[in-house]
Amino acid sequence: MTLSVICPCFNEEAYIRGLLEFFISAKPVEKELILVDGGSRDKTKSIIREYQQNHRNIHLLDNPEKIVPYALNKAIPLCKADKIVRLDAHTKYAPDYFEKIIETFENVEADIVGGPTRTACKAPFQCAVAYAICTPFGVGNSQVHNVTYEGYSDSVTFGSWKKEIFTEVGMFDERLVRNQDDEFHYRAKSKGKKIYQNPAIKLWYYPRSHLKGLFKQYYQYGLFKPMVLKKVDSEIKLRHLIPSCFLLYFISLPLAAISPLWLIPLALYLLLDVFFSLRAKGGLKVKLAALLVYPALHVSYGAGFLRGLFRK
Repeated sequence: MTLSVICPCFNEEAYIRGLLEFFISAKPVEKELILVDGGSRDKTKSIIREYQQNHRNIHLLDNPEKIVPYALNKAIPLCKADKIVRLDAHTKYAPDYFEKIIETFENVEADIVGGPTRTACKAPFQCAVAYAICTPFGVGNSQVHNVTYEGYSDSVTFGSWKKEIFTEVGMFDERLVRNQDDEFHYRAKSKGKKIYQNPAIKLWYYPRSHLKGLFKQYYQYGLFKPMVLKKVDSEIKLRHLIPSCFLLYFISLPLAAISPLWLIPLALYLLLDVFFSLRAKGGLKVKLAALLVYPALHVSYGAGFLRGLFRK
């Protein structure tokens, strides 16, 4: 067995068939896929079972806890290969995705490898999100969003791991609904493990397509990030703190009644919002949506982060 592939899934009938077709057609031939379903209520499981009839290397597990770290921890001990790849159902992969992962492991001294986050979209709002989360104004200087960066990094998108790393570093933290991959990668790095980002490993992530889903997602990212940083404080970056500082400033805006100078940071923020939004490709609807996406990213993450600071 060359590779073991893991994919947590939940209500993925719109995406699961494409993922299965990619897995079957991609090289190498000798690989296995372990899908871990969190209680799908649509046709996800029936589609998987349909493919299982002709492909004995596709396996299906149930995840009654529903969240991703439980799914990963359930599948990892069952993996037969010494290299483990995590897939996400909402993502499109290059035909040579697995081959580039194997090639990177062979050519680079690394325990974890992966590619940067490329984005794909269908509707204007989703395209605005896809654009915003790959800009420095949206998410800061994170290397994982730099599609040209190659080298050692703090984390990679989803990730591929040498199986032995889980014996040495431990498993995924099952308290983390979000950020479990960042926490694991930070923890591995703190123990001397090497993480390598190779832009030749290509995937395209489909972000949230509506404001409510985006707000919930980034609120949860912010909510669990303090727990991650408390565990591995060496990975605290300025970009983790800025959204909560912005939110606190926004709450304090009534102070502008005392001094109009208090409005200067807000004016600068709005100028940056307009500047980056107008640079979005895809037409006027995408640019207008981006004007809303940026504050949504920052406010939701900042609110979650502030609450997360005081969670036990």
